[in-house]
Amino acid sequence: MSLDGQLPPKTRLLRAAAELLANSAGAPVSTRQITQLAGVTAPTLYHHFGDKEGLFDAVVTAGFEEYVAGERDFAPSGHPLEDIRRMWDNHVQFGLNHPELYLVMFGNIRPESRPSIVADAEALMEEMLNKAAMAGQLNVQPREAARSILAANVGVTLMLIAEPATERNLELSTMTRDAMIFAVAAEQAAGAGSDDSGKSSVVVAAIALNAALQASHSDQLSSSELKLFLEWLHRISSSQ
Repeated sequence: MSLDGQLPPKTRLLRAAAELLANSAGAPVSTRQITQLAGVTAPTLYHHFGDKEGLFDAVVTAGFEEYVAGERDFAPSGHPLEDIRRMWDNHVQFGLNHPELYLVMFGNIRPESRPSIVADAEALMEEMLNKAAMAGQLNVQPREAARSILAANVGVTLMLIAEPATERNLELSTMTRDAMIFAVAAEQAAGAGSDDSGKSSVVVAAIALNAALQASHSDQLSSSELKLFLEWLHRISSSQ
């Protein structure tokens, strides 16, 4: 069974590849399978994408471009952690709206193989969390917070995709989202005992200064001085 013949061949190839990859359960997908589903010949695939791997790369690239557009499709509120909540919700909705594409992007990860798509998605999250760090709102480094939040975000989205649409409980996403943000937010330090509160505030301040210095590209310190200063800040902010 082929896709809608009214669509351009290039579009049909992209959709066919995404669908077959999503349903492959890790098994190889052949050029013949793709061209049969797309209703085109192999030379058409080679003309547009060079080879099968070029087509797969295009599938992921197109998906990530759409994903990035959704992640950036809102004006910053001035409250970075609220924007992280919105990014989380956008991520989940993207996965539910495009399950086959999402599974290609995030669901085919292999042991000891870290796709660039994951690193790029983390960079988007880290970009927003850097703003939270500069505002003194994080109690962990932005990079660590981004990895933790994205891992939970992907896990929840994959779980919701796997459930029948009528049985999906989106409260699971909301609860996990708020728990992850609470875990990395500086507000959590306010709940520490009196013996720890001073230490916690120092860690938060170190993280904020670290983020600010790295973002400002300060020229008031030499490169070696800045490197040493950032190393000290990182040691303070990483202390337990």
